[in-house]
Amino acid sequence: MIAERVAAVRERIARAAERASRPPDSVTLVAVSKTHPPEAVREAFAAGVRDFGENRVQEAEPKIAATGALGARWHLVGHLQSNKARRAATLFGLVQSIDSLELATRLARAGEESGAMVRGLVEVDLAGEASKFGVPESELFPVLRELRGRAGLRLEGLMVLPPFLEDPAALRPFFRRLRELRDRALGEGLVAAGELSMGMSHDFEAAIEEGATLVRVGTAIFGERQRAA
Repeated sequence: MIAERVAAVRERIARAAERASRPPDSVTLVAVSKTHPPEAVREAFAAGVRDFGENRVQEAEPKIAATGALGARWHLVGHLQSNKARRAATLFGLVQSIDSLELATRLARAGEESGAMVRGLVEVDLAGEASKFGVPESELFPVLRELRGRAGLRLEGLMVLPPFLEDPAALRPFFRRLRELRDRALGEGLVAAGELSMGMSHDFEAAIEEGATLVRVGTAIFGERQRAA
């Protein structure tokens, strides 16, 4: 079942990329495995998925340990508490949800102390929703400038978690705005790569058409969230 869902998602990615005159391999599929067991990760890996996303350090740690032999690449896509920054720096290849200067500073310190560069994306708050995290757009460039050249941290782009709207087309302004901010940050030398993490199960095609390089897909691959044990 997971293999069939992965194939269907890959086909949707390819079609969206074609509509945007982009090669399908310009989009990285991140399968968000939160609440799903290691067995589901193994199934998705067997179906060709190599990048997996988790929301919480405490759930991810045993899952990453249980599937370590696979050699999967792990992304943190949920809110990270500053006091867990050190652990996250060692567990994840990419921290997509850097939502404050304080968190970025802690991750940089963890990277510097371990001698391993922490790769990250800055999460941008474009909607001002109280229930979500992110650096407000008005503060984004001051934060990026403060972090420029920070030892231990390599900022590779931006991420957004827009409001949930039934019509994916209604989310295009958020995706487009993040792309514009990414382009400006690249132009000013404030990010080291052009990564754009945007789009989830119900809207990733619109995100790809607007420039996403990473899409975070959970339900369309693994099904509905499983209840916590």
